[in-house]
Amino acid sequence: MDKDEIDLQRIPPEAPWGPRTDSAFHGVELLPEDLGEALNKTAMRVNEKYSSLPAEEKGIHIINIRAIEDIGYIQRESTLLNSLCQDPDANCKHGLYFRDGKRKVDYILVYHYKKSSVSKTLTKRIHHNDSSARSIKQDHQLPGKGGHLAMGESETHMDYHEDDKRFRREEYEGNLMEAGLELERDEDTKIHGVGFVKIHAPWNVLCREAEFLKLKMPTKKVYQINQAHGLLKKINSVIQKITEPIQPKVAEHKPETVKRLSYPFSREKQHLFDLSDKESFFDSKTRSTIVYEILKRTTCTKAKYSMGTGEGRKTETTLLNKRWKCGKYGITSLLANGVYSAAYPLHDGDYEGENVELNDRKLLCEEWASYGVFYKYQPIDLVRKYFGEKIGLYFAWLGVYTQMLIPASIVGVIVFLYGCATVDENIPSMEMCDERNNITMCPLCDNTCSYWKMSSSCATARASHLFDNPATVFFSVFMALWAATFMEHWKRKQMRLNYRWDLTGFEEEEEAVKAHPRAEYEAKVLEKSLRKEYIHKKKRGHLPEETGNKWRQRVKTVMAGVKLTDKEKLTWKDRFPAYFTNFVGIIFMIGLTFAIVFGVIIYRISTAAALALSSTPSGRSSVRVTVTATAVIINLVVIIILDEVYGCIARWLTQIEVPKTDKSFEERLIFKAFLLKFVNAYTPIFYVAFFKGRFVGRPGDYVYIFHSFRMEECAPGGCLMELCIQLSIIMLGKQLIQNNLFEIGIPKMKKLIRYIKLKRQRSLDHEEHMKKKQRYEVDYNLEPFAGLTPEYMEMIIQFGFVTLFVASFPLAPLFALLNNIIEIRLDAKKFVTELRRPVAVRAKDIGIWYNILRGVGKLAVIINAFVISFTSDFIPRLVYLYMYSENGTMHGFVNHTLSSFNVSDFQGGTAPNDPMELGYKVQICRYKDYREPPWSENKYEISKDFWAVLAARLAFVIVFQNLVMFMSDFVDWIIPDIPKDISQQIHKEKVLMVEVFMKEEQGKLQMLETWKDKDMKKGENCNNHSPKLSRSQSGSMSSCHSYHIDV
Repeated sequence: MDKDEIDLQRIPPEAPWGPRTDSAFHGVELLPEDLGEALNKTAMRVNEKYSSLPAEEKGIHIINIRAIEDIGYIQRESTLLNSLCQDPDANCKHGLYFRDGKRKVDYILVYHYKKSSVSKTLTKRIHHNDSSARSIKQDHQLPGKGGHLAMGESETHMDYHEDDKRFRREEYEGNLMEAGLELERDEDTKIHGVGFVKIHAPWNVLCREAEFLKLKMPTKKVYQINQAHGLLKKINSVIQKITEPIQPKVAEHKPETVKRLSYPFSREKQHLFDLSDKESFFDSKTRSTIVYEILKRTTCTKAKYSMGTGEGRKTETTLLNKRWKCGKYGITSLLANGVYSAAYPLHDGDYEGENVELNDRKLLCEEWASYGVFYKYQPIDLVRKYFGEKIGLYFAWLGVYTQMLIPASIVGVIVFLYGCATVDENIPSMEMCDERNNITMCPLCDNTCSYWKMSSSCATARASHLFDNPATVFFSVFMALWAATFMEHWKRKQMRLNYRWDLTGFEEEEEAVKAHPRAEYEAKVLEKSLRKEYIHKKKRGHLPEETGNKWRQRVKTVMAGVKLTDKEKLTWKDRFPAYFTNFVGIIFMIGLTFAIVFGVIIYRISTAAALALSSTPSGRSSVRVTVTATAVIINLVVIIILDEVYGCIARWLTQIEVPKTDKSFEERLIFKAFLLKFVNAYTPIFYVAFFKGRFVGRPGDYVYIFHSFRMEECAPGGCLMELCIQLSIIMLGKQLIQNNLFEIGIPKMKKLIRYIKLKRQRSLDHEEHMKKKQRYEVDYNLEPFAGLTPEYMEMIIQFGFVTLFVASFPLAPLFALLNNIIEIRLDAKKFVTELRRPVAVRAKDIGIWYNILRGVGKLAVIINAFVISFTSDFIPRLVYLYMYSENGTMHGFVNHTLSSFNVSDFQGGTAPNDPMELGYKVQICRYKDYREPPWSENKYEISKDFWAVLAARLAFVIVFQNLVMFMSDFVDWIIPDIPKDISQQIHKEKVLMVEVFMKEEQGKLQMLETWKDKDMKKGENCNNHSPKLSRSQSGSMSSCHSYHIDV
């Protein structure tokens, strides 16, 4: 044995003194002083293998020490006890508890390690000899199955990156144990090369962290909730009986008549809380949240490197750079660097099977995440209990939005049915379908297109009346008021949930979370600090010499850099390249979207000209429908593809900005993603609604693209029907393909791929295949939770489809309602069965999404005003009816909107090749515009009718916008944000809490007065004695007074 190695066999397996544990120090073992010094020296020598210096400078053979430790000469007492269990999986409930079957697993850390054939042999030897020894406590060794094993002398050339990760894990886990957490490692799993660290938070740690996080917990005080009286009580009871069949069968959904008073947890005031059952006082959601907060703030600033020679030494700079990314806060940076591959809390248990114990997950699967209960209310309180407030608020908002779509769908269907009922009474469409009018229209394209009869577009004209009728104006006003009512209703619902979930007064803790820096921000600041220090030393000429202590100096610089991060921060100059990249990137992406839409326009024009050459009359008559349908399908495919691309680009642009906090990161990401996806989804619709047919020109003077493609025109009945087709196909296609098929298909495909990979690994190791999977292994195979941004985003885009262009498609709310009924259960099934359990996050609102919803609602008023006035024929009809109609009817409206053109005024090469296609020679053709006739002095100039209609359109936009905005603000003002009963309950809680503390203070004062009276009586008794007091009597007297002082 070398002189620097440690003979660990000399430590007796069972010392007579034993380790002493003081609960006040969170599990730190206290040893006798005479042995403590010796063990400290031993621990120092063992810890030399974690030194930042290369191994050869210390003279320690790292591999040998590691091998001695891993072969099993050192074993923890808990490992010995665990090895004596006959069925450890039954005791730990298959991974939900530690191997002692008592301590619950609150969190899991997952890491990858390399397991060779040598290590497998050593692992077997460990498990056979578990009862042969015990271990002293070290911060790098965890109880449980498995451990890192050395490969022996033949594998001296180790993977230094893996070695670095292992050292970081050991340091980090040691720091976690210093913070009071209890850890247990398991590498003996069915998943090859994957190790798990189970984390348990004991009671004292939970209390400490709950006080630090200001978690509101229920107290012993119970008070009565104000109930409705009289007529309201009867109405509520009737509604409750009617809705009983659609209520979920969970305890949390039953109406409560009493409520426990809640107060931020305090260890000094534990007597206020009901601690009769400590195991259930902090539920699994709260426990995982507390552990995650500890994981986030646990430092990882003393990374220990084991650097070898040769090739390993070359990785020095790489490891140092990776150390910069470790940052000030642990788990986020460790996950980013691959030190740990995953971190997640466990699900409560299985959700399917005959012998499965009833748990919250199984209950959610049966009463929430099932398509068979689509007609029931959601168990929002149980969702919040299991997933946390943030996810609970999302599903509550989705439920409120879906409920509010019911009246909107009913009114939309009525408007559509009104159009169907009045289509035969619509005079303009009847005039267009009447062949006796013999209206000859000008060609739709040059050369290949010929003259055509207006009656050939009869079907389009009749269909457009279904969506372009006086009822659509009413429906637009209704939907604007509906959006305002929805927002107010949600604010009131949100306030009720805040009261029920004890989130009132949550702002202080929220501000603390806002100020929590992200790991990437800390790394950037550290890099800036080191660069600044290097430049400063270079200017002063204090650069270190290139000596053998170069590595020591560089590590010291890194360690000093952590302190420098408190002084530095990123300024706009540091972020300017990222801001410039963001600006250029967003402009480029928006330009790309416009370019694609422009390409689709070219496709429409060229395809229409090509189909006009068709020899069959049916082919020529269906040109407009064919071109529109194919172009919309192309737009839909492009939108779906670009949506995924823009989501990734938005995340990358936000990452290079390096926002300081997670909240800032999320808000910037949402803004960029929403901007890009909004432009992507609505640009084709905006083109059809406001640009198509506006810049066509006139016969004889058309506008051309690239001097060859003539701009396309709207149908004689207007572009509203085409807008309806565009909106309906994009909305339905997006919901069916992207929102539903992708959400179902992609997770299933990923699950299948993981299953195939695991099957291959199991075939390699039959021994691992025969083991039963633990809970944390099953959860590891689930998809990680990626946040709520995609879920909110698809609903906000749908909200835009429902409100922005609702004047052109009254059935949009109905299709949104049908989609959301499926979406709620689909998302629920995904959260319960397909995803790892997310960390519960407290939130009192839906954040920036509320502002986006308000913005979309305001924008909807403006867009619908322009759709009604410029895209539909509603305003031209009103102008004709009240200004030009001779008999007060709509007879003659079609002829009034058409201008005349003399075919002899065609430009050379633009006249039809076959002018006799209709069977007669055409001299005058008609086109839709307000222009002077060819026999006028100012032929083909814009007529006065055009300006009259334009003035009426602009006036309508102004009046409609201001009227609807005023009505929306009136609805906002008249409906209070906080329900009256909730505000009364909140006030009642404050009064009751003051009473509780006043009674407590009075009790303390009475107790002090009682003690004071007793003390005074003792003093009088002492004064009645003889003045010659002995020293012992004096001592007793002083002790009497000291008792009073102590109290």
